[in-house]
Amino acid sequence: MLALSILTSFVDHWGYLAVFTMVALESLGIPLPGETTLILAAGYAGLSAGASHGLAIPGVVLAGVLGAVIGDNVGFGIGWWGGYRLLVRYGRYVRLDQARVKVARYVFKRHGGKVVFFGRFVSILRTYAAFLAGTGRMRWPAFLLYNAAGGIVWATGWSLAAYALGAQLDRLQRPVEIILGIVAGVLLIAAIIVVRHVASRLELVAEREFPGPLEGYPGGEPL
Repeated sequence: MLALSILTSFVDHWGYLAVFTMVALESLGIPLPGETTLILAAGYAGLSAGASHGLAIPGVVLAGVLGAVIGDNVGFGIGWWGGYRLLVRYGRYVRLDQARVKVARYVFKRHGGKVVFFGRFVSILRTYAAFLAGTGRMRWPAFLLYNAAGGIVWATGWSLAAYALGAQLDRLQRPVEIILGIVAGVLLIAAIIVVRHVASRLELVAEREFPGPLEGYPGGEPL
């Protein structure tokens, strides 16, 4: 309750900037309540029609979209320029040898758009998907496209729902997140099982895609 009270005061005082900041920081990889901030601000706009807190729903949506897109792109850059190099050099110490790093690159090359778009709607993936996409060397134009699409749908959907439902959304948000989390967990477990089952084949396919040592790709493909 104390954390929610602090967050409420933050939104009350800083308005759109609070939404942008919290969403952006969560998106670049810091586990902060960006989604809760967005919903809280949109609920304010709906309950007071923008009069009491000076918030209007278009501004809340725009702040959420900009925070999501900019934060994700910063996280992507950190993964691209830092995470990938660390994995190539030191990944073997944490059981991520080059064969597995190549598999990650292959998965993001083939299915990165799905991970980035749908990851926006799941708490843990929302925080780390952009960093993982950069680390997995997903091409930036494709990342930007799916990232922007996911950010727009996510921010608009939650904002309009909070604006329409107001205080009732506080009771609905947690069950919706739990359901999405369960679905994401089941899909993640299924993906792990499938990947383990076809790990050897994936490593062969990834090796054909990225032959030789990864040090031979010091900068990766161009952005």
